[in-house]
Amino acid sequence: MTAGQGPRVGFIGLGSQGGPMARRIAEAGFPLTLWARRPEALAPFAGTGARTAASAADLAAGSDLACVCVVDDAGVEQVVAGPGGLLEGMRPGGTIAVHSTVHPDTCRRLAETAAARGVALVDAPVSGGGPAAEAGRLLVMIGGDEDVAERCRPVFQAYGDPVVHLGPVGSGQRAKLVNNLLFAANLAVAESAFALARSIDVDPAELSVVLANGSGASFGASLLPGMEFSLAALAEHAGPLLQKDARIVAELAEAAGADAATVFGAADAALEAMGRAR
Repeated sequence: MTAGQGPRVGFIGLGSQGGPMARRIAEAGFPLTLWARRPEALAPFAGTGARTAASAADLAAGSDLACVCVVDDAGVEQVVAGPGGLLEGMRPGGTIAVHSTVHPDTCRRLAETAAARGVALVDAPVSGGGPAAEAGRLLVMIGGDEDVAERCRPVFQAYGDPVVHLGPVGSGQRAKLVNNLLFAANLAVAESAFALARSIDVDPAELSVVLANGSGASFGASLLPGMEFSLAALAEHAGPLLQKDARIVAELAEAAGADAATVFGAADAALEAMGRAR
């Protein structure tokens, strides 16, 4: 695709994951507008042709699709519906995509607010982190109207593979939350397995090679060799995020009357090991 073709895309949230996502959009040739509270977040985009907006509303006014990749529910609410937010500037027919991992109800509520202004909103949380974004291999989980999801797909494919449509608004968040809960559970099980290996005279470093090539493989197990086989290294950064996600999915499970004691038990062990008990 040559520059200037396709939908005009706005992007807010240029962190370790959002930054590479935005760069992939620019490299794919979509007209791109950026907004950030911190000017330094925009510095890596000098020379890319991306326009800088004065506010989220200004970004929305020049975008057909506005992507949001901020940290939490409060941040999403502020960027989308707060003073100077996206809904103040976006024209009817536009679309907002929430890439943040937040409560499904937040997305449903914002979708209703957006719909009253003629704007569509999809939730599209992602998994894989900055390296996957840079490689165009993020998992993108879409919740929203199927036609709207398909309109977004060409942009999402700039940084995502696979891009999966899961159902109505909120579905992407529910899938991402279950994914993160299982990730936490896998971390706890892997830490326990490496501790067991030590106690029965198996070198954890050698076991990591076995697990990488055996039926016991998991993404969680693959991370631990680089962290001295302990979850302590994840406590500061990943701990609060996994704690937040576990609390949300626990609320959803309780409301649904779901029995998920096994996965919650293992996930809770990981959170406790990181000093972030649910």
